[in-house]
Formats: sequence, C-alpha cells, structure tokens
Amino acid sequence: MSAPVRVRFAPSPTGYLHVGGARTALFNWLYARHTGGTFVLRIEDTDNARNSQEAVDVILSGLRWLGLDWDEGPLTGDADGPVRGDFGPYFQSRRGEIYRRRAEELKAKGLAYEKDGALFFRMTRDPVTIPDLVVGDVVRPLTDREALDPDWVLIRSDGVPVFHFVNVVDDLEMGITHVIRGEDHLSNTAKHIALFEAFGVEPPRYAHIPLILNLDGSKMSKRDQGASVQSYIDDGYLPEAVINYLSLLGWSSKTATELFTAAEIAPLFDLPDINRSNARFDLKKLEHFHFEHTRRLSPDRFVENGVEALRKAGIETAGFDPAYVRAALLTAQEKGKLFKELPVWTDFYFALDDAVAYEAEAKAKALIPAAVPIVSQLAARFAALPEFTAAALEVSLKGLAAELGMKVGALIPPCRVACTGRLVGPSLYHLLEVLGREKVARRLERARMVSGS
Repeated sequence: MSAPVRVRFAPSPTGYLHVGGARTALFNWLYARHTGGTFVLRIEDTDNARNSQEAVDVILSGLRWLGLDWDEGPLTGDADGPVRGDFGPYFQSRRGEIYRRRAEELKAKGLAYEKDGALFFRMTRDPVTIPDLVVGDVVRPLTDREALDPDWVLIRSDGVPVFHFVNVVDDLEMGITHVIRGEDHLSNTAKHIALFEAFGVEPPRYAHIPLILNLDGSKMSKRDQGASVQSYIDDGYLPEAVINYLSLLGWSSKTATELFTAAEIAPLFDLPDINRSNARFDLKKLEHFHFEHTRRLSPDRFVENGVEALRKAGIETAGFDPAYVRAALLTAQEKGKLFKELPVWTDFYFALDDAVAYEAEAKAKALIPAAVPIVSQLAARFAALPEFTAAALEVSLKGLAAELGMKVGALIPPCRVACTGRLVGPSLYHLLEVLGREKVARRLERARMVSGS
C-alpha cells in the first residue's frame, strides 16, 4: 500500500507572488485534495540578503485570497488546538539544527567533506535518471565542466546552507511523496535525487509542470502584465476566476466545460492529465472567466465585492439605504466587468444632490437644445405613472416615442445621460426604477436646463 500523498509549495520570499508560483501552489493543492493527501506550505527563506517579511506577507495573503489553505505547520492558534488555517507555514530559517544534523550524517558516511571553509557533497559520477510523471524519464549525464569536478556546495563558508541541500532535507524530513514544480527546476533534480540516495531514502515522485509563457512565446517576466497575483486582487478579479484559468494553464479537464470552481476541479485533477507543452497566458481569456464567474456569484457576494470596489474608488455607500445600494449594484452584475471598473457603471447612483457628472461626449451628443422637449415630456410621463417600475417605464417611453413619430433609440440617450451622465451603462428601465421617482425627476429637470442653455 502506497504512502498517503504529501505535497508542498515552497516559495522564496524575495518578491511578490508570481502567477507561475500561484499555479504551482494550485496544482499541489488540487492534487492533495484529489487524493485526500496533505498540502504543506514551506517558506524557503535561508537567503537573508534577499528575503523580507513583506514578501512573506504578500505570499500568505495571496494564497489565502486564492483559497489555497495549507494543512499543517507550526501552531499559531490557542493551546486548545487548531483548525485548518490556524497554523503558519514552515520557515527554513528556523530549521538550522535539522540541516546541521543532516550535514553531519553525510560527513559520517564520507559523502561530504570540507574545503575552503565550505561543506561539499561528493556527487555521483554516473548519469542520473530522473523519472518524471509529466516529462517522462530524463537522463542527466555530467556536463564536460562537471566531469572535471562534479561535487557541489552543501553549506557555504559563511555557514548558510544552499537551496539544493535544504530543499532535499526538508522534503525528506516532511515525508513529501510528490514534488510538483515548474519545469525550470528540472535541471536541479539530478542533484536532488543523488542527495536523497546519499541519505539512503527513495526520492519523491517528480512532476515538472510546463512553464507559463506570454502570448508571443517569450517567458513571462516579473514586469509582464498579469505576472503578479496582487495585480488581480487590485484590479478586482474574483479569486475563483483566477483559480479556474490557472488550472487550465497546463492541465486539461477532458470535460465538455471549462468553467469550474476549485472544489469542482479537485475531483477531476490528476497528474497524468498535465500537458507537456508550455502554456500561454491570455489576459482576455482570463477576463472571460471572470465574466462567467461574476454572473454565477450570489447577489450577496456580488454586492459585498461591489461595495468594496466603490470604497476603493472613494465612493462611500454607508449613507444610503442598504436596499438601494444592493439594487443599484445588482443592475451591473450581468455586465461582467472587473470590480475595479464597477464604479464607472454605478457611480451615478451615489451622486450627491443628484448632481450627475456628464461625460463631455455624452453631453455633446444627447443634451442639446433639440432634447429639451423630449426630456420635458419624459419627465411628465414618468411623473404620472401609478407604479415606478422598469416595465411601466419602458411602456411609457416607447409610448411617447410612438406619439412623437420617433424611434425609441432617439429618446433613450437624452434620458440615460440625464440620469447617469453617460451614454452606456446598466439597463435603462431598471436603473430608472432603482433611482426612483424623485431622483429621476430632479435629474431630468437638471438635464432640461443644461440642454436649453
């Protein structure tokens, strides 16, 4: 019987959480959830010169935003006992004694030696075969340069252990069964396998996943659009949309749909279904997933996100009736825009004293002298309605258009710009209903005066 699956995500806190790192964390998380295994988070922070607490915080907040909860670590909760998420990650900087003990073990076996103040590993001279669940078997012979001196440093002369050493020791100590990581780490794996064998243990199973490239085929750098998870948070993406899209960068569901939540992906996810070829990042496709997931949101969650987006834009909703705020925001849900764009679609609802800001182009096209009689008659019609509902407003506007011998499309722009300041936005009749009889009357009167001036 095989051991329970244990996987890990092991980022270095030297900057923001890269989309490639987030995808690696996601694939590990999905495999753990698929198999009923354990997902371990380990911060590889032995490089004191480049690490920062700020970077650690960014990584942790990014993973939490994505919903990628880890399953074990040093407790941070009460002594009564934690629940999932009540513990922090492992930090390599706090595991120095373990590395020293493992270094002494290699020295005792004659597989490590000191030279120039550093500790070296006595590397095998034979080719190393890397069995990989995605790439297939890879044979790694020594290069010409390595053939002259294949040994490599375990602990530098300043006493700091190198990445390859602590990475293997931690995987060994934590019982990691599968290492799922980017293909750019494949070149390191021969060293890691040799080190596992030096400790007399079976290496974990490796699965090197394809790289994420830009659309033009270039490697995605830190400066490229979409490279930082924080940018998705700032731009108002839904985490489930980002998860959905990242899952398909290198993995195929083999189902008729591509629209999933993380909980729906996990039962389907398996390592043999990871693609061999590199994935290309397409921001437009991510926006499509955001659109679809926005439409699936519960009204309560959409409103919660919308209120936060308005707050970030400097629009406070606390002074308005919660039912009004809810109704206003929900008129924009089907638009599927990023939450950072939501204020452009809904800010007119919250204009103080109904002083809507008219966009210059909208004002020039719709609020002209010829619009004065239209706006006046619309105001009279709307004021006389027994019920101020979207259905009644639509019948009223279309009825006026028929009486005037005009197309409905000629009446809509003056009405919309009068009430919103823009030529585009949510459904006209529904936004009028939400604004209510009094607000609409005041805004039409103001627009009539502006059009005639």
